[in-house]
Amino acid sequence: MLKGKKIVLGITGSIAAYKSCLIIRGLIKRGAEVQVVITPAGKEFITPITLSALTHKPVVSEFFSQRDGTWNSHVDLGLWADAMLIAPCTASTMGKMANGIADNMLITTYLSMKAPVFVAPAMDLDMYKHPSTQANMTKLKEYGNLIVEPASGFLASGLEGKGRMEEPEVIVDYLDRYFDAAEGIFHDEQKLEDSENATSSNQDLKGKRILITAGPTYEKIDPVRFIGNYSSGKMGFALAEECLRRGADVTLVAGPVALKCSDGIHRIDVESCEEMYQATTSAFGGKDNMETSENHAALPASKMDEESKMDAAILCAAVADFRPAEVADKKIKREKDDLELRLVPTHDIAAALGKMKKADQRIVAFALETNDEETNAEKKRKKKNADFIVLNSTRNPGTTFRTDENQITIISEKGKKEYEKKPKTEVARDIIDELAKLL
Repeated sequence: MLKGKKIVLGITGSIAAYKSCLIIRGLIKRGAEVQVVITPAGKEFITPITLSALTHKPVVSEFFSQRDGTWNSHVDLGLWADAMLIAPCTASTMGKMANGIADNMLITTYLSMKAPVFVAPAMDLDMYKHPSTQANMTKLKEYGNLIVEPASGFLASGLEGKGRMEEPEVIVDYLDRYFDAAEGIFHDEQKLEDSENATSSNQDLKGKRILITAGPTYEKIDPVRFIGNYSSGKMGFALAEECLRRGADVTLVAGPVALKCSDGIHRIDVESCEEMYQATTSAFGGKDNMETSENHAALPASKMDEESKMDAAILCAAVADFRPAEVADKKIKREKDDLELRLVPTHDIAAALGKMKKADQRIVAFALETNDEETNAEKKRKKKNADFIVLNSTRNPGTTFRTDENQITIISEKGKKEYEKKPKTEVARDIIDELAKLL
């Protein structure tokens, strides 16, 4: 519960600083009092006037006022606060925090803080993965700081991967759950491990094994050409990151995409439908099925030894429905005006897993439709033996291939739920919320 809590919000020099306004709004809506401390670089991205208007408090940036010499006491802030949240937190600020380099008001406030400190990193994917950044983050965790892991997605650099600051509402929920757990311990003397689960994030998928497919498949015509589609894999990767965040053991079977994922995800890279079929059927059925699979070597050795099957499969990949009957071993030359290709059906992966599905397993399928959307999606759900199907339509611009947003309808035996257009990270949360109810 955030009502009545005093929160120091630290803002650093990141493009994600604009999201701090949404964090402030979320905290205040839940009854918290917010005091902003911003670095000099942070003021280059968002103005203190904007932040002050939202918090109804002067923004603290410098040690003292150059006008009248008024001293801003970092010690008093450390004693006043119930929590400190640094969002966004740059690689530079993390390095200063880890090594006690107190060269600005934010760091001195952090070093004086008596309350829990939450850190929401924001940076480019290569900066985030750099050994120095990872070492600093490990050190901060050892100091007792709580890290709100960044999400994967489109970054300001134009690259895609992990490093994007988690969405404001997720960060606010994170703090809310922390105080709920803390107050529960105080009043009910609950076990410490319950608190740890609650504060790390929503761990409702802890102990569950989730298989996810993502991206396109490429079906070779010759050594340089293929049949494919426009899928970028963004939706599937967002689902994988959401499942990981909620405690699941995630296996991601990814077609040819340029995306990176968290190290905690068991990733299997494939190219063709045949390769994806072998990898998914092997993983979904567990050890018994691996032993009979034609391509069990596609799975990591560590996975081969696991006896348990998957609890659920989320089939988000845009798998090619047809492949060339014959693949040329040399580049096909343009010798005449037309070229005839004979196509044959590929494996229906969703249907195959639907036939393998046990009573305690769940399947989520996807349907991208151009017309008669709901009718076609319902037919597909029944044919694939899916627990529910996620429908989206090409008639909703900016919500399908290569976009950062999606607009879905979830269709199950019980009916349908329609959702507004939103970022794929938030769509992933909606989908996993529905899946979690079934597990």
